[in-house]
Amino acid sequence: MGPIRILIVDDHQVVRQGIRSLLSEYAEIQVAGESDGGPATLAQCAELRPDVVLLDIKLADANGLVLGRSLMRQQPELKIIILTSYDNEEYLIDAIRSGMSGYLLKNSSAEILVDTIRAVQNGERRICKDLMTTALNTMEQLGRKRLLDASGLDEEDYQLLRLLAGGANNEELANKLYMSERTVKRKLQELLAKLHASSRAQAVAEGYKRGIL
Repeated sequence: MGPIRILIVDDHQVVRQGIRSLLSEYAEIQVAGESDGGPATLAQCAELRPDVVLLDIKLADANGLVLGRSLMRQQPELKIIILTSYDNEEYLIDAIRSGMSGYLLKNSSAEILVDTIRAVQNGERRICKDLMTTALNTMEQLGRKRLLDASGLDEEDYQLLRLLAGGANNEELANKLYMSERTVKRKLQELLAKLHASSRAQAVAEGYKRGIL
């Protein structure tokens, strides 16, 4: 196999030069080209046919995530690693859901960058270690929301169901949810109706069955 061909997309020339210099020390990696993220990037990528694109999010005249999706539509086998200064949760989840292969911060070490390039070229997905917990928590929340929506439940229902599974009585539910016991009783009846359950135990069992708990 030949070297891993890289296209660097960043609107700061000094950043592109720095990455090129860093990667030049690794024989298995070849920088095929650079781009400032402008309109010509799609044409340049089509011409160079890189294996991996290192792509910043904030570009002078483009949104890197939007550009990345366009590049992947043009070249489906392309691997994209977001390399940015932004540890923004929304950007991270957008990149993951868009099918991009990696998300690294620019303060990552050379070893991490090169290891990530190798990994994504082999079909793996990599996220900066500092952002991993955020990514997992957010994906868990998104997954739970889909399950709740499918069952006609909301986050308040989930918290109530979770406390029921822990054996909480009405007084404990009221204290932990900052509700009156009267409101708790009403919420419980609504929850049972949504889950088509006749008892608390059955509601909890239904929660586990549907993957909510």
